[in-house]
Amino acid sequence: MITKQDKNQVRKKRHGRVRAKISGTTLRPRLNVYRSNKNIYAQLIDDSQGVTLVSASTMDKGFEGATGNVESAKLIGETIAKKAADKNIKEVVFDRGGYLYHGRVKALAEAARENGLEF
Repeated sequence: MITKQDKNQVRKKRHGRVRAKISGTTLRPRLNVYRSNKNIYAQLIDDSQGVTLVSASTMDKGFEGATGNVESAKLIGETIAKKAADKNIKEVVFDRGGYLYHGRVKALAEAARENGLEF
């Protein structure tokens, strides 16, 4: 009998391969994206110190009514870029978290680029 692998397990394996190659530094933190069915999350992480510098998600205050759709992803991209600018962060390394670069992940990335983040 042929069994199909769990999508999240496959994503985690893909994410592990990507994480073996990229990491964030103090000068150029990693922009990590996680999406669930209901929400989307973004963090700027300094892997050298193991610290989250900036975070934004649809769970934060001010995003009431925002769900995990493309419009919300654009808002999160704008928010993370503005919070990064407040901490004088311009360049980041994009970590799509093993997800395909389309839909919500793409919308978040493009909104972050439009609002000043370079990657």
